[in-house]
Amino acid sequence: MKKWFKAKHYGWGWYPSSWQGWIIMLVWIIAIVFTFRQIDSSSHSASDTLINMAIPFAVLTAALVIICYATGEKPRWRWGGG
Repeated sequence: MKKWFKAKHYGWGWYPSSWQGWIIMLVWIIAIVFTFRQIDSSSHSASDTLINMAIPFAVLTAALVIICYATGEKPRWRWGGG
């Protein structure tokens, strides 16, 4: 099976390396924007929006990390070497 995400060359994390990975990233971005707009439309202030966005952002990002971990290279801290 081809990896959807490759490990970054510096630091810890992944980047999309296949069309499936790019679709996952696009879906994550759309979900974040849609959630923000939904929350912002019913919020009374910027701080209200920020507070109400924290949990959905954490959940969506945790889901992204789980998908990256399951479909990508093993993550580890890298200093630029292979």
